[in-house]
Amino acid sequence: MFQAALWGGVASLSLLIGAFMAIFLHIPKKVVAFIMALGTGLIIGSATFDLLSEAEGKADLLYLISMFLLGALIFTLFEMFISKKGGSERKRSKKNPHGHSGLAIYVGTIMDAIPESIIIGVSFIESQSMQWVFIIAIFISNLPESLSSSIGLKLDHYSTKKILYLWGSVVILSSLSSLLGYALLQDAPESTSYIIGAFGAGGLLAMASSTMMPEAYEEGGPIVGFLSSLGIILSFVLTHMS
Repeated sequence: MFQAALWGGVASLSLLIGAFMAIFLHIPKKVVAFIMALGTGLIIGSATFDLLSEAEGKADLLYLISMFLLGALIFTLFEMFISKKGGSERKRSKKNPHGHSGLAIYVGTIMDAIPESIIIGVSFIESQSMQWVFIIAIFISNLPESLSSSIGLKLDHYSTKKILYLWGSVVILSSLSSLLGYALLQDAPESTSYIIGAFGAGGLLAMASSTMMPEAYEEGGPIVGFLSSLGIILSFVLTHMS
């Protein structure tokens, strides 16, 4: 149980690391974009190979498809709501001419982190296989997310303390979400965890497509397509090694 909480926190710890890098280091935007592209590829690969492929033959196909699309839809609806509240630029490393909405940034980040952490917690249930590739993908993708967001928040005059509190609290919530995922679902049928995984995969793919790849391409250029492909094939290799 406590391993689930530990690894849920570890996967999101890169949010805090990215914030420290943004505050105390000067990271070129292209480097941020390249890391983001690689992380996007890893997320696409882990969602496909770990979360969806693992469910093949272990849960009703119609349920899997429905939950996958529901996850994507719910993320999209939340994204639309947050954009209207001032959080559309929450992952951008530039100054927001209208000012960032701290609450929207916080809610949007939690919206990304909690489903990921629940999936990590579920993977520690005895009947499941540990999703190492998924944890690596989340760790890597979180780094440029908080890095670029923290740079934007600095430009909007958020204090160092506020920025670190923001990401630190998300790490804690991620750890608790992973613990809850394990505790609440350990007695559920095996198919339930795979259906939840499909829901998370839909949300993650919608997130990567709508928030990570656009900035990666904007800042990094056409090479991000290759880096994303590299992330996908790396995910495939790691999945088959585990």
